[in-house]
Amino acid sequence: MNPNASIAVGTASWTDKSLLASKRFYPPSANTAEARLRYYTTQFPLVEVDAGFYAMPTPARSVLWCERTPPSFIFNVKPFRLFTGHQTPVSSLDADIRQALPAGLPATVFIDQVPSDIVDELWRRFLLSLDPLRMADKLGMVHFQFPPWVRNDARGRARIADCVSHMEDMTAGVELRHHSWFASPATTASTLAFERELGVVHTVVDSPQGFDNTVPDIWAATHPELALVRLHGRNQAAWNASGPASSSRFNYDYAPHELAELAEHIRRLAQKIERTHVVFNTNYQDQGMRNAKGLMSALDASLPLLN
Repeated sequence: MNPNASIAVGTASWTDKSLLASKRFYPPSANTAEARLRYYTTQFPLVEVDAGFYAMPTPARSVLWCERTPPSFIFNVKPFRLFTGHQTPVSSLDADIRQALPAGLPATVFIDQVPSDIVDELWRRFLLSLDPLRMADKLGMVHFQFPPWVRNDARGRARIADCVSHMEDMTAGVELRHHSWFASPATTASTLAFERELGVVHTVVDSPQGFDNTVPDIWAATHPELALVRLHGRNQAAWNASGPASSSRFNYDYAPHELAELAEHIRRLAQKIERTHVVFNTNYQDQGMRNAKGLMSALDASLPLLN
């Protein structure tokens, strides 16, 4: 076992609308953005930033996050959705970018519909937004979660490799969401070899099974220093349901025996690597926080021991 191994547990959001509306995690005094983040850091050592997936983040926002968190606190960041091949509303782009787009584009675009010089500028702005986190040593990884239509074929691998090519000296994590990547032992081995070749963190995914847009939990590490486990819950009925809030898809409370089983897998994974990040994406109301604390108890972990 690696004597210096550490496990950090957190959630994929700290300001989801259903979380704030539930009033079950934050004390009444945590009624501002600053107060909520400061309180969150007293409970967990890690958070995943999903806001930048929906709109381009800014360096100024990253500076505030650095100022409001203790030195050891870590942010994993999901990049802007256009990069990973998701459909992107033109309205989510900065005003000057919208003005520079060619006429006649639909209201929602994919990356191959956007001129390459504009894509390059979007990458420049995204990377610039990460600089404050990097300089403060608070950036854990850039987490690329690819849509289900990024499949195990030449086009899918090219999309992943393109994203990773922009990472410079940063750590990239890759989460795949189509069953073709792990359809057999041979394809699983090929996918893990591809991730190792790129030097990225393989994401161990816990989610409902039996769908084209879910993958099995492959407990493997492909990066020399860091592993990632993301837990989406096991709500079969809601997995592909549509609704006003994405958090309703992840409406799931892990039972104690499920957390105990996950804890055992995570312990074994952590023995192979220096740092393991565990992120709960069960963002409906306060479920992510409760699930995360339950797992920390199952791991017999305490905050001072987590890096």
